[in-house]
Amino acid sequence: MSPFGGWGTLAAFLAPLCCRGSGEEQFEVPMEPKHLLVGSGEFQVINFTASCTDPKKLVLETALHKTFLEGQAQWKLFKVISISENMELMCSFICGGKEEMKVFNITVFYPPKQVLLTLSHTSVAVGTLFTIECRVPAVAPLQGLTVTLLRGTEILYNHTFVGTPPFPQDAVVTHNTTAHREDGHHNFSCEAQMDLRSRGGGLVHRVSDPQRLEVKEPVPSNQMVTIITIVIMLLILFVTFVLLCRHRLRTSNT
Repeated sequence: MSPFGGWGTLAAFLAPLCCRGSGEEQFEVPMEPKHLLVGSGEFQVINFTASCTDPKKLVLETALHKTFLEGQAQWKLFKVISISENMELMCSFICGGKEEMKVFNITVFYPPKQVLLTLSHTSVAVGTLFTIECRVPAVAPLQGLTVTLLRGTEILYNHTFVGTPPFPQDAVVTHNTTAHREDGHHNFSCEAQMDLRSRGGGLVHRVSDPQRLEVKEPVPSNQMVTIITIVIMLLILFVTFVLLCRHRLRTSNT
């Protein structure tokens, strides 16, 4: 289970209700926290508390499977399990003959469970372009997700996503770079970090398996080989011609 679920996460999901005014009592369910952040497939423990001494019908309404854990006259503890999609929770009770209720939104997040690094080539020549791709499958929300490409401990490129699509999707980052001789002495890797602190969560961090790049000295192209061969043949012919000329010259002088 992630640090976002469990008994301690929302022990104060519904704080004691406030009594206001004189004469007729008025009760209000506070709106804090307004939003709940839950990992996909996880459970959440909810503490539902009323401030009046004898509330009636403390009810947590949800389409999900819930379990009553324990409670007393003014509070109840529920466990909601297998949360897999964004939805609403409705809490209600009756105090002084008046029913009060509030709606709370549950946002399901899909943390990075895998980080996959791909090099377009495993062996390249010095000066050759190659592509580094990092894929983080099925994550949500994208906003606040940062993907960093590394060569050893050096940051080659990083990208922070924006926007909050309503469904999980692959986060993909690509970077084109030129091979250097020192690249062969370092591992390439990719880090994914999901920052949920602004939503009441924490940091989720994953790293890919490292990959090595073989860097070779550049190999002459076929065209260059042909040119070099022709030049060598012409030099040989020129030297041969010069030697023949000298031989004839000596022969004619004798």
